[in-house]
Amino acid sequence: MPRLRLPLIALLLTVSACGPEGQRRDDTPVVVSAIGTAKLLADPSETPIDTAQAVALAATAQGLVRFDGNGQIEPALAERWAVFDDARSYIFRLGEATWPDGQPVTADEIVRVLRRAVAANRASRLAPYLAVIEEIVEMTPQVIEVRLKSPRPDLLNLFAQPELAVFRARSFAGSGPFRIVPGRRDGLLLRPAEEPGDDPKAVPAPQEYVRLRGESAAAAIARFRAAASDLVLGGTIGDWPIVAAAGIAPENIRLDSAIGLFGLAVLHREGFLSTPQNRAAIAMAIDRAALTAAIAQDWATAETVLPAQLDSAAPPAPGSWMTVAPDQRRALASQRVREWRAVHRGPVEIRIALPGGPGATLLWGHLAATMVGIGITPVRLGLGDPRADLELVDRVAPYDSGRWYLDQACRACSPDTATLIAAARDAPDLYNRQHRIAEADAMLASDVAFIPIARPLRWSIVALRLVNWQGNARAWHPLNHLRKQ
Repeated sequence: MPRLRLPLIALLLTVSACGPEGQRRDDTPVVVSAIGTAKLLADPSETPIDTAQAVALAATAQGLVRFDGNGQIEPALAERWAVFDDARSYIFRLGEATWPDGQPVTADEIVRVLRRAVAANRASRLAPYLAVIEEIVEMTPQVIEVRLKSPRPDLLNLFAQPELAVFRARSFAGSGPFRIVPGRRDGLLLRPAEEPGDDPKAVPAPQEYVRLRGESAAAAIARFRAAASDLVLGGTIGDWPIVAAAGIAPENIRLDSAIGLFGLAVLHREGFLSTPQNRAAIAMAIDRAALTAAIAQDWATAETVLPAQLDSAAPPAPGSWMTVAPDQRRALASQRVREWRAVHRGPVEIRIALPGGPGATLLWGHLAATMVGIGITPVRLGLGDPRADLELVDRVAPYDSGRWYLDQACRACSPDTATLIAAARDAPDLYNRQHRIAEADAMLASDVAFIPIARPLRWSIVALRLVNWQGNARAWHPLNHLRKQ
């Protein structure tokens, strides 16, 4: 379990709890800590970006569309759009936007940057879902078309992701909604970008500026508790216990109603995990309500891979183990372990890959106790360890398609399930896509190739001056939507 550095421990222990009365004055720049690397400026076409880098990129550059404070699509470089040909063609009409030097952002520049992002993003989390783009063309100086190989009614959510922001490669300069104030250190100092018709000599009020840092969760929480910042973004289960240990006032702690996957992916189908019945034993043994309540009281549980019907032709498919009454599940799970041990004459060992951090250690404690309770010997490994049997998947969905969930859950699923997921990707029309997703979901659930536990746990710490902060399904909080406009 990672340890906090001593100066941070001292700060957490000696500074009084930061309640509403300890917040910063409202006539000062908004200070934001995003959990991640201190190197905020990075090219997402060359390397995967973390939360801090994504926040910085979205603050200084925008794509054709972007997310608002509720996680909904709003105009950005495109002022309006239309969808044609059964969601195979997206037409974007561009608005006015300028680079930091005052030059207009042109359709030709946007097309070149987006083509580069789609072609180069092979290591990114979006790579498998951008492959559907066939071409991006400039139709007129004000109109861009994106043509797709297959129908995608939810493409706008992908184009709102920070990885598809339009910026100049060397300077990382974009069209806003903020400009980087040059010559500053200790993170980025950001000022609002000029709107068309603004007085170029006008100076924003101090509270319109944002100071953005990338730092560890411990450092970010300590800074907020010392009333030296207004917002902590990007919290996950890994660092959640530090929030309580630091004594942050409940009024400042916010959880997102994030949708995505949080559960155990089966990495191979050997030994005890070779049968769906045995994989179901582990799924049955987990008391999801007790686990989530012990870690975060308002953390929502999950028993299905899909959170809702989304673009499937059927509601989320229940796992085969869900037909067993809850009060009988653990007994049946123990029986299956005993039967396996009797035949194979030896212990059952399951190796689980988890991230670091005190929250992951709490999770491990519950999972380990569950395994021991049904006769399994658990072993904890780090993420990416090739010896692991199960691995934690903890991801917020970038867009609302059942195929994303199935694709992420299918690590060692059956060949038939993988074939159906691929068929959904390549479906020639929405009808076939919806039915292949439903079939793949049902097959994945009956095969128990993924063990859902909960929704992703995402948290922020928010000063009361940031009245526009809203929890949302994307767990995304743009810096230009934190205060009253």
